[in-house]
Amino acid sequence: MKPRSIADLDAAVATCRACPRLVTWREQIAREKRAAFREQTYWGRAVPGFGPDDAALLIVGLAPAAHGANRTGRMFTGDRSGDVLYAALHAVGLANQPTSVAIDDGLLLRGTRITAPVHCAPPDNKPTTDERDRCRTWLDLELSLLAPTIRAVVVLGGFGWQALLPVLSDAGWTVPKPRPKFGHGVHYELPGTRPLHVFGSYHVSQQNTFTGRLTPVMLEAVLADAAAAAGLART
Repeated sequence: MKPRSIADLDAAVATCRACPRLVTWREQIAREKRAAFREQTYWGRAVPGFGPDDAALLIVGLAPAAHGANRTGRMFTGDRSGDVLYAALHAVGLANQPTSVAIDDGLLLRGTRITAPVHCAPPDNKPTTDERDRCRTWLDLELSLLAPTIRAVVVLGGFGWQALLPVLSDAGWTVPKPRPKFGHGVHYELPGTRPLHVFGSYHVSQQNTFTGRLTPVMLEAVLADAAAAAGLART
């Protein structure tokens, strides 16, 4: 049955077993664990999106981290990528706290939802194109449920960018041809029943943040612009 609400969608995502390679990997990681988390019970399932069901801003990443969201059950929670992202969201007024360590830590997002084109942790953080395309059903449904309220999207990285644009096109927004190119700080306004602002940012991976390719200031600037476009700017 097609989910009729974000809550129904999240519940359906959590039970998905559509990609055998990803199911095997996420469950293997949940059994073997990392030494630092030996006493914890891993989530070990597909990870739903996180945030209110009337979000005006959507953040699209890549996929859950093996010992981050695959452990905690919440997007970008419990890993260093999430440390960077949630600190930036807090800095621009979109999160009530700068840290995200566990699913019950009290974190709330203001008008913002976080999702990914692939909902299971992939080996080497590299989902295949087949896995991305199979998981697209969830992104299609999420966009359709958020359509009445969504005003802006921030895409973290080229993988998410390539996954999202066809979904936006099918959802009724006009995506230019040739398709807009990904880049940090790019901003496109897509016409539709209601215009949608699409922003690009380098992914908050350790490869980018440890090398300085993406700094907190750079990320906060994109998030602040997107918040303004979504009508969520600080007053």
